[in-house]
Amino acid sequence: MPADFNWAIGGEAGDGIDSTGKIFAQALSRAGRHVFTSKDFASRIRGGYTAYKVRTSVDQVQSVVDRLDVLIALTPRTIDENLDELHEGSVIIYDGERTSMQNVEIPEGMIGLDVPLKSLAEEAGGAIMRNVVALGAACEVSNFPIENLDSALEKRFGSKGQKLVDNNKEAARAGQNYVADEYDHEFDYDLDTTDNDYVLLNGDEAIGMGAIAAGCRFYAGYPITPATNVMEYLTGRIEQYGGHVIQAEDELSAINIALGAARAGARSMTATSGPGIDLMAETFGLIATSETPLVICDVMRSGPSTGMPTKQEQGDLNMALFGGHGEIPRFVVAPTSVSECFWKTVEAFNLAEKYQTPVYILSDLAMAVTEQTFPPEAFDMDAVEIERGNVVDDDTIDEWQNEKGQFKPHALAEDGISPRAFPGTSGGAHMSTGLEHDELGRRTEDTDMRVQQVDKRNKKVETAQEREDWSPREFGNPDSDQLVITWGSNEGTIVEAMGFLEDEGVDIRLLSVPYLFPRPDLSEEINDADDVVVVECNESGQFADVLEHDALRRVKRVNKYNGVQFKADELAEDIKETLEA
Repeated sequence: MPADFNWAIGGEAGDGIDSTGKIFAQALSRAGRHVFTSKDFASRIRGGYTAYKVRTSVDQVQSVVDRLDVLIALTPRTIDENLDELHEGSVIIYDGERTSMQNVEIPEGMIGLDVPLKSLAEEAGGAIMRNVVALGAACEVSNFPIENLDSALEKRFGSKGQKLVDNNKEAARAGQNYVADEYDHEFDYDLDTTDNDYVLLNGDEAIGMGAIAAGCRFYAGYPITPATNVMEYLTGRIEQYGGHVIQAEDELSAINIALGAARAGARSMTATSGPGIDLMAETFGLIATSETPLVICDVMRSGPSTGMPTKQEQGDLNMALFGGHGEIPRFVVAPTSVSECFWKTVEAFNLAEKYQTPVYILSDLAMAVTEQTFPPEAFDMDAVEIERGNVVDDDTIDEWQNEKGQFKPHALAEDGISPRAFPGTSGGAHMSTGLEHDELGRRTEDTDMRVQQVDKRNKKVETAQEREDWSPREFGNPDSDQLVITWGSNEGTIVEAMGFLEDEGVDIRLLSVPYLFPRPDLSEEINDADDVVVVECNESGQFADVLEHDALRRVKRVNKYNGVQFKADELAEDIKETLEA
């Protein structure tokens, strides 16, 4: 029996694939098993292949792999799409009564279970429950206690009445009993349960949770895949803490509304994807020059233009680092895991207010839709610290007034960090403009003041470099001469890939970089290594280019840009081949 178990359901968009997969993932997590999910879905409401995959183990799992043990196939295409991941002994559950599945061919060496999903569901109360019948069949195949599925069904349907919950439980048992009665076969799977308690959430949800924990009280956004779930998570929750969510008419409006809230003193944010960032670029410059703290989340997807809205890519790095006209101070933070989405969001709000700059949170589709289990202590709210920076009050404001008693919101502070006065602070009335301005915020074309203000804004980044810890996360053998560097969501996959590499005698050191600007100086690590490989999900190797610029040394590259995230076993082979090249 393999150490982990890999399950999937696939069919057409509109077949309830996502909700079915989430029910099974929740059942596994409630049974004390670790879960890592992935999704493949088309950019349409109905039609087009879609799948939901679950990898589960009693040990932590951080990636998908090229193996499927049980596949629920609602269409023939589902089998074709996953053929490379199926293996001898894989179980394929399908409904042979379904017109499209009547002549389906089960590949040699695999086990086909023809289960009348629709008929059994109708007997339990409705054809709509056919996917739940399939879940019950999967429980029998994997020897997974169906009582854990009951718990997930209660969570999913409890608000709709006990009768619906009972009907779904009956449907699940119909699938379980059918396989037990009709197929006299000893399957190779046995899903152990534990008493552990896990939290199951995806990257977008973790960003939303981190925003609330950080004290965010205003969100403005426009729906766009794959960032929409940030807004969906906050809606109905942030209001419990006195906050508000506004759905704007477009991305331009969203960032300007968020900017207005931030100017009023609220911790504010917006989230979008690449096309939305394009539209927000002009206001991004206004945020920086007006020295307003604002958090902007870019959940990357395949581009350019509309690209592939539901596919993975890390193609927005150059835009985050260099986008905008003129020279704009900024911070760019890239969470390296779902749990880090929470913590890096908290940190982003602190950085924004401490240094009065816009902060990008650079996530991506793979992390946004991936659901992963964590122990509750991974999100220790008592460990959250809120730092609001150089905020003046009635007692300290006189230090930042001129001889006329006028407040200087853009004072030429030595560390570049001017004071902030929230609305209502006595003596703190002021204005700011997108035009170049003096210390009072009034427009100016004075050449000396222009230089002083530009230098002051950029000085904040230098100050942050001195005061904050920008260290990368390190894994593997620190003494290895083979260095792998990555950023963002690739971390967990490479950590798991290291296990495959170790089995083949390949020893590496991994540096995972969550801070892209300012970023750690890795020149010494790069120049001390015999081989350096940079792993990222884009075609040109945008982060590799940046590192080569920093270290003045060429690096090797592993790039993937077909819209699918890295898989641990696949990536191990890619890294090995690149090191040997």
